[in-house]
This record gives sequence, structure tokens and C-alpha cells, in this order.
Amino acid sequence: MNPAYLEDASGFQGEADRLLIPASEAELQEVLREASASRTPVTLAGAGTGVAGGRVPQGGWVVSLEKFRRLEIEPDLQQAQAGAGILLKDLQAAAAKKNFFYAPDPTEQGASVGGTIATNASGSRGFRCGDTRRHVKSLRVVLMDGTARTFHRGDKIDFHVDPIRRPNTTKNSCGFPLTPGMDWVDLFIGSEGTLAAVTEATLHLVKTPKDLMGGVCFFPSEDSALQAVEDWRPVTRLRMLEYFDRGSLLLLREKYDEIPPEAHAALLIEQELEDDSELDAWVDRLEEAGAITEQSWFAAGDSDRERFRRFRHALPEAVNSTVRQRGLMKMGTDFAVPLDRSREMMAYYRKTLDPIFPGQYVIFGHIGDAHVHVNVLPKDAQEADLAKALITKMAKQAVALGGTVAAEHGLGKRKAHLLEIQYCRDEIEAMLRVKRHLDPQVLLGQGNLFGAIRF
Repeated sequence: MNPAYLEDASGFQGEADRLLIPASEAELQEVLREASASRTPVTLAGAGTGVAGGRVPQGGWVVSLEKFRRLEIEPDLQQAQAGAGILLKDLQAAAAKKNFFYAPDPTEQGASVGGTIATNASGSRGFRCGDTRRHVKSLRVVLMDGTARTFHRGDKIDFHVDPIRRPNTTKNSCGFPLTPGMDWVDLFIGSEGTLAAVTEATLHLVKTPKDLMGGVCFFPSEDSALQAVEDWRPVTRLRMLEYFDRGSLLLLREKYDEIPPEAHAALLIEQELEDDSELDAWVDRLEEAGAITEQSWFAAGDSDRERFRRFRHALPEAVNSTVRQRGLMKMGTDFAVPLDRSREMMAYYRKTLDPIFPGQYVIFGHIGDAHVHVNVLPKDAQEADLAKALITKMAKQAVALGGTVAAEHGLGKRKAHLLEIQYCRDEIEAMLRVKRHLDPQVLLGQGNLFGAIRF
């Protein structure tokens, strides 16, 4: 079997008895019926860009949806019909030809549409545009018994569910967002391949803005950058507010030697412009924030903005490369907290990690949503075990502050143990009842989300 189907971007690996790549809905239905009849576990595979192990099988069959690649842009309806196997970069390229774009913006543009729906992915534009859930109009799914159904936004579930608490965050992809009478569409989004196979989606598209300004603003200290975040969150039409700490910049300097040597933090920003006066306002904002103005980077052109996007993407690539060279798996967080607890959580990260891993971690990501990724860079297996324990400790703090343990990546298999930190047993049981209702034999996505919890 091709080993590419047995791992994800985090380095997490698994095994499977068979690999199946159906080319049509009818073939997928037959695969799932056969698996049900033989009581064989099925793991659905996306493009493999995830970091939580959701697409990595632990036995049974792995079923790739890569051949579901129908793509039709419908500009009059401001939407796209996209198969689960369509990659985001291909969706964006097709939409751009019609002067539209798909708003959810995960860092990895090689992710598949199905994978982003499975995790309710978001990304850097989530600050203004929100997560995947906000942009899905309908879903075509195949259930574990082989039944194929289409659900549109507004179609209500036809069975009882008990509600669960929602974290006080702008983003969340932890568990099923259960509310009585909820949409079927919302139930499947973020369910991490445990309830059905999504084969196609109708996605809302956004008109390409006329003018955009992008920038990478460097700061002499973390405090000045964090204060700028609080001051800049209310800026009109600001659609991106991303953070890089000192450790991140040190790692990036290997590739970008033009980063100012005195920079200890940076913010990546992007704003939709209505007139040139908004550019002048940034001069004042940078001065008031104490930024390293002369050496910060700004551009209004597409090529320079793409350079800034590559700069952002280069960081997780560097982290992944570092941990793989050491023969380890990625050790990162996906926690978010309420906006007014953001600085408190940042301080807690430092307090927890500095005594044990000084200079061996980076903090970066979607700080506009109080959702940053902490990636620890252990040197060996013993340090990796310690890092895992600290990540669990930090997860408990995020929840104590009203946050979530999974803001955009889901829990998959690697982080399924965090579910019991987020929710009480009654809430988990409410999710399990939904799982058993749609997949009575508990065959689909075994290990995802619920881990070793007994059904």
C-alpha cells in the first residue's frame, strides 16, 4: 500500500488492510455497504495536510475521496459546486477567473475541500470572514449504510439532541455543536469523518475586493505587538491579523535575512481599502504602536501580498521540517480563548514553557481571534513526552479561561484525549448518541474525536 495514505503532515502514522479510491458516488456507496456488512472500520482520507491524525487509519480500510473532483463556479449565484477531492488552490484559481474567492483561508492551500469541511477549518482570513461553517450552503453525503442524501442550509435534523456548551471564542472545531433543531449541514461540518462521507459541497463565494493593502509590521517587543493587536482589532475591513513571536522570527531568518535584527515580534495584516486615506491612517497607527516602521514591509500589489503569504506559510513548513529531521512528530496547540483573555493566555504559555523549553518553541498564528499556535521543538523522545504533558496542561488553562482545545484543526486521533478537558461526560454522551444514531456499528472514523472512549 502507498505509505502516503498512512500518515499526515504531523508525522503521525498508521496502518490499513485495504486502500480504496472510489471514482463515483455509486462506487463509494458500494464500498460503505460492503464495510458495514463485514463490520470493517473505514477511515476517510483527504489530502493529508492535517496535523491531528484524522485521516490516518488504525486498521480496517482507508477510503480516499480524491477522485471526487467536480468543480463548477456559478457567478450568478455567487457559489461553487465543489467535490470533496478538490484542492483549495484549484478552487481559488477557478473562482479568481470569475472575480470571486472562497473566504476560508487555511495556511495549507493543498488541503482538500472535504478535509476542510471535516475540521471546520479557517485560517488567516478567519479574523474577518469566519470559519468554513459560515460559507457552506449545502452538502452531499453518503452515510455508513450507503444511503446518499443532500442537505441544504436550513434543513433541520429529524431526531432529538441534547445541547452542549459552546466556548466563548470566535472559532471552535471541537466536537459536534449540538443544539435542538440544528441544521444537518452544521452537524456534518467539523465532525471529522465520524458521521458521513462528504462527497460534494455548495460553497458561498465572495467578490474579490477592488483594493487590498498587506503588510508585515515588525515590533521591538512582544508587549508592543500585543498592544497593537488590541488597538487594531476594531479597524474597519481588516481581514487578517496574524502574529509571529521572537522564536518564529529567529526560525524565519534562515530564509528571510531582511527581517530587522531588532525585531522581537511581527504582525501580518491585510485590509480591504475604500480609498487612499486608509493608507495614511496606517502611518499613524504604526507610529503610535511603536513599530519598527522604516523596516516593516507594505504592498498593495498581488505579487508582494503573495510574498507575505509565503512568509507566513514558511513558518509551519520550517517547524515541520525541524521536527521531522529529529525523527519526531509535530507538537503543537490549536487552542483559542475569549478575546479579552488573549494576553493572559500568552503570558501563561511563556510561564509554562520558558523554564523547561527556553528557545525551543514558537508562538504564531491567528491572534486576531485569540487563537495562536504554540509549537514546541523537542530534541528527543524524552523531551517530546514532556512537551505533550505541557500541552495538556495548557489545554486545561485555555478551557478554564472559557476557550477551546481545538479552534480549527479538529482533534483527530492525536488530540482526542483533549475532548474530556473541553466537555463533561454528559456532553460527550450526547455526542456519542448522535454518532450511534448515524453509524450504529461505530465503524466510520474510529479513533477520531472520541479516541478510546467506550461507546
